[in-house]
Amino acid sequence: PYQASLLRDSVRRYLQLPADQTVLILHAKVAQKSYGNEKRFFCPPPCVYLSGPGWKLKQEQVKARDLGEAGFRVCGYMGLDSMSSSLMETQKLNFEEQPDAKGFSCAKALYISDTDKRKHFRLVLRLFFSNGQEIGTFHSKLIKVISKPSQKKQSLKNTDLCISSGSKVSLFNRLRSQTVSTRYLSVEGGAFIASARQWAAFTLHLADERCARSEFPLREGYIRYGSVVQLVCTATGVTLPPLIIRKVMKQYAMLDVDEPISQLHKCAFQFQGSDRMYLCLSTEKVIQFQASPCPKEANRELLNDGSCWTIISTETVEYTFSESLACVREPISPVPLIAALQLTGGGDVAMLEVQGEYFHAHLKVWFGDVEAETMYRSPKSLVCVVPDVSAFGSDWRWLRYPITVPLLLIRDDGLIYSSSFTFTYTPE
Repeated sequence: PYQASLLRDSVRRYLQLPADQTVLILHAKVAQKSYGNEKRFFCPPPCVYLSGPGWKLKQEQVKARDLGEAGFRVCGYMGLDSMSSSLMETQKLNFEEQPDAKGFSCAKALYISDTDKRKHFRLVLRLFFSNGQEIGTFHSKLIKVISKPSQKKQSLKNTDLCISSGSKVSLFNRLRSQTVSTRYLSVEGGAFIASARQWAAFTLHLADERCARSEFPLREGYIRYGSVVQLVCTATGVTLPPLIIRKVMKQYAMLDVDEPISQLHKCAFQFQGSDRMYLCLSTEKVIQFQASPCPKEANRELLNDGSCWTIISTETVEYTFSESLACVREPISPVPLIAALQLTGGGDVAMLEVQGEYFHAHLKVWFGDVEAETMYRSPKSLVCVVPDVSAFGSDWRWLRYPITVPLLLIRDDGLIYSSSFTFTYTPE
């Protein structure tokens, strides 16, 4: 009981002032295979962001223990899963602090060779403090291996390679196909820029052409050339004006193509309602470029190099944990990820199934500061008994309005994994 009340107090403190540590991995959904001796580095390169106030707290703890400056910097290694764990094939990551206080690093030299026969793989990130203390191991989502961008017209049967409305994409540009000139569409200080170092993920929405520009109801479905689309930066919410997406062939925008868009296709973005104006980069700046009409073929417009973009789908996976209250000696991984909740029963015998990934038997589900009786089913499922609302204090039972509590997973050594999920009690 003493331990239980101590833990409950510390969970209350955490809920008042969450000192979370978040690891965010951004990566492309597909990777092109390297043949023979070539090294076709993943593009855009996988990126890692460290955010949350918990990192500073943890670093101060490590600093106080080690009495040295050098021990508390975060560093890491990234490689492909199921490789021999030789450091030759992994890439060292050094994190630099950005203006928004996030740590940032990217793995620019990862590739998959043709000797690896897998159709899918994951990236593995291992994080350490520079004194050697292990933080944990984190996995990306599945990445599909392709041999080269598909040249034939995409059929919607092969939905793996098609790009659907509402999904996330990255756009990059290479002048004269040189990899050293790669620039990524990004956002800085609320403005669109072309960056050689950092890329942004954009949500690509199909927009309804018939509506006024300010309303833009979003549509579902796969995106085809000739569609009006909206590009929204996932991190900042900054949006470009409505654009018509065009297929690019040999520097020409094709105005009469309406096939589905596929991974690593070359495309151009024409500003809707403009006179042949296209989204274009000029070194670091993003500008508008006016295409020239093609005298021989009315369905083509001649573009410059800076207006031809390569499109690829991207994924993000976010791991959040808090060591602020625990005395954690073990690595914090595997960090559980909650994907969905399923409620069965009601009244006094409600059961909640928590579905997701990376669960294990040392986890308990907490409803706010109340621990629930938890049963481990599999790495993808935990089941718990929903605590009675009176557990939050005797007054709750007589209230006439719903109360919502955050859902946490807590490891048996006190490590807290927060989630974006909540549970709401509704009065009968």
